[in-house]
Amino acid sequence: MAIKVLIVEDSPIARSILKRMLDSAPNIEVVGMAETGIQGLELLNKLQPDVICTDLHMPRMNGLEFTMEVMATKPRPILVISASVQEEDTENVFELLDAGAVDIFPKPRVGGTTEYEAVKHQLINKIQVLSGVRVFTRRRRSDPGAVPSHEVSPSPSPPSLPTASRIPPPRSLHPPTLPVIQTPPPSRRYSLPTKPKVLAVGASTGGPQALRTVLSPLPNDFPAPVLCVQHISEGFLQGLLDWLGHQCHLPIRIAEQGETPRAGVIYFPREQFHLELDALGRFHYSNGMRVGGHRPSVTVTFQAVARVYRGATVGVLLTGMGRDGADGMLAIHQAGGYTIAQNEQSCVVFGMPKEAIALGAAREVLPIEVIPLTLMKVFV
Repeated sequence: MAIKVLIVEDSPIARSILKRMLDSAPNIEVVGMAETGIQGLELLNKLQPDVICTDLHMPRMNGLEFTMEVMATKPRPILVISASVQEEDTENVFELLDAGAVDIFPKPRVGGTTEYEAVKHQLINKIQVLSGVRVFTRRRRSDPGAVPSHEVSPSPSPPSLPTASRIPPPRSLHPPTLPVIQTPPPSRRYSLPTKPKVLAVGASTGGPQALRTVLSPLPNDFPAPVLCVQHISEGFLQGLLDWLGHQCHLPIRIAEQGETPRAGVIYFPREQFHLELDALGRFHYSNGMRVGGHRPSVTVTFQAVARVYRGATVGVLLTGMGRDGADGMLAIHQAGGYTIAQNEQSCVVFGMPKEAIALGAAREVLPIEVIPLTLMKVFV
């Protein structure tokens, strides 16, 4: 059965390009197109799409308002397709993800045949991934206790185009919102043979929301550096870091070549490079082959951290497609480090954590809400 897609986009050119790309896939059918969010809502009942592609900036009802209404009334997996990659716009994109959209994708531009085919392949893969995600009703922001919920069926991993740039210290435009944390059983013990000295975190599809849940409760005196790798489409990592920076107590930086990681700082890798550590524990970038289609790769960073910090490493693998990070988590586990995989019920996509669990690399398998408290017990 074909995957039914609804396109919500005010640009006739963009609608035409997206439809042509998706129509080339034998298992995808564009069942309708809308120029505004209001029209999109009108078509939703009639067409019952499996996946919705929406722009951000549209007249009458923009992508954020549209997403909030869809997720509150008739939830569907939503892919944000936007050309908005400037700082003031990407914050809006991540507000949209916060409202319940599952993933983001740069708006296709007319280019050469090779570029067109590459973008088409990425878009089709994104749609195939989202068709396996089952989302549930999400309360509007005015409703108390609004919490998103997702489940997923395994799908092939799409390629991602990571990017990054330097950012200033986090601004305090929005005070950190701490998630409700479920307390583990009182009998659980967190004593480790080696005092942990570094936290490494990897994520892919669904990662922005998961990263916020894990990182925002960490206090400004957190006693270790935090190294994060997030697979994300080109042009959007800057927005992710700014969005996280508004909600986290800890400063967020792009790791600098030759810099020694400092406690209480969250680091992300530079565009198109693997983030590693040299023999002295300083950041080192490499532009080697992609691992599982990714550069930066979670596995490469996890393995580097395990080599340097050994049993003093804590590794966390969050929601994501494919298996990047699984071998890296196994390296941390074999070095004597403490490893946590996000559980299936709280994952948007239970791919990367599932692979790590299958390898026997996860010491703990926890709901996303429990991971921050567990980290505090491990590090304190």
